[in-house]
Amino acid sequence: MAEDKLHIRLHVYDTDMSINIDRSDEVYYRNAAKLITDRVNAYSSVFKGKKSDTEILYMALIEIALYYEKELDRNDTAPFSDILGKLTSEIEDALK
Repeated sequence: MAEDKLHIRLHVYDTDMSINIDRSDEVYYRNAAKLITDRVNAYSSVFKGKKSDTEILYMALIEIALYYEKELDRNDTAPFSDILGKLTSEIEDALK
């Protein structure tokens, strides 16, 4: 399975990183690095000199995590699965 691994270099904001990843995930890693860089650059353009670099990084991290959490909530299928389970039970009971 070593052939499924890929060694890449990512540029994330002001840091170059060397990582080993699954070949199939390369586009996701590259997109993630670009997203982080873009968000940190956006916050830096507004807050550089007013906030520490760490605070700027945390602002970008919170924005990305917030988006992720909203997407998880939006794509939560548990309520639909519960309803389908109840309906299935009711239909099975009615058919008996």
